Amino acid sequence: MPKKLLISLVIITLLIIVSAGVLLSRTQPISTLFFSPTYPNKPALAPLPLAGEATTTNQDIQLVANGLEIPWEIAFLPDGSLLVTERPGRVLKIGTNKTIIPIQGVLHRGEGGLLGLALHPDFTRNNLIYLYLTTQEGSAVTNRVERYRLQNTTVEDRTIIIEDIPGSSNHDGGRIAFGPDNLLYITTGDAGTEANAQDTNSLAGKILRLKDDGSIPEDNPFSNPVFSYGHRNPQGIAWNSKGELWATEHGRSGVATGFDEINLIEAGKNYGWPALQGDRTAAGMEAPKAHSGSSITWAPSGAVFYKGRLLFAGLRGQALYDATIEGRSVKEVAVRFANEFGRLRTVTVGPDGRIYILTNNTDGRGTPKPNDDKIIRLNPSLISSP
Repeated sequence: MPKKLLISLVIITLLIIVSAGVLLSRTQPISTLFFSPTYPNKPALAPLPLAGEATTTNQDIQLVANGLEIPWEIAFLPDGSLLVTERPGRVLKIGTNKTIIPIQGVLHRGEGGLLGLALHPDFTRNNLIYLYLTTQEGSAVTNRVERYRLQNTTVEDRTIIIEDIPGSSNHDGGRIAFGPDNLLYITTGDAGTEANAQDTNSLAGKILRLKDDGSIPEDNPFSNPVFSYGHRNPQGIAWNSKGELWATEHGRSGVATGFDEINLIEAGKNYGWPALQGDRTAAGMEAPKAHSGSSITWAPSGAVFYKGRLLFAGLRGQALYDATIEGRSVKEVAVRFANEFGRLRTVTVGPDGRIYILTNNTDGRGTPKPNDDKIIRLNPSLISSP
């Protein structure tokens, strides 16, 4: 081949690669696509030995329930039984037996469906439960929070707490929890439209805060339900002993994956999506306290504080992550049970002091094991610091 022709072909090839990189990266610099820079804010990973398959004979790892269909959230009732949401539109009450409570109006499509669950702070008196679900209004896919009164194995007195949260087949958020202030916090995704996250008049890409009846607290920063904004798809919220709110959030996905986040949430703050990723900073925007880096994906979901450490479930990461928090910083993130139970959606601490995890291998993105999905109970000693 003539030398000039060879040089021309090389130049054309390089131009094609660079052009493709620009299209795929969108807001990312080309260097992010082709190189793997170091990230000073990326915590050190500390892998631990695998714990072994969950069995009913192992007192440290016990099987609580199995055969679940895309479960999403767990709540403990005062009598010791469990409530579990399943994405297709069912609440399970699991005690001495398993009872199915169907929820009407749920649209199970993609990542949407019946998601978050929370008990009213005064549940023992009023029996009120709250559910986050995806639904369809005409041609529009939306999310909403509904309140019900739980009567043994049925629900009644349906009340809409908030509706018209933009929905989609992905990025629906879905975690709900009452904070130490007895207010209801709700995570919402950007519903696949990045601009939603920066619009404080949109309910998408936010953490919302409401009173238990759906009214707006007087000190909300924008005089609407929005508490914080600039989120892509937050799915875990938890408060530490100081009453500080921390959240786990899914970073970018697709060809350019990674940059999952741990954020310290404060009223009125902008958490930067889509402008901030990884170690980027910008005036008026909050960088994450820790992130997974560009080559690792946690796909973080449910979170809980345990003895000052932030535990959070990993979906694509297929692990339980254990973040050591010092003040307002994340010191390190340890990886627990890597690839042992598959995709994890939720982690919480039960009234018995044990740690409960919820697998999500039947969601179409995992590899189901026999009798998946499962609720697994762990002895906290298994995650003691090495």
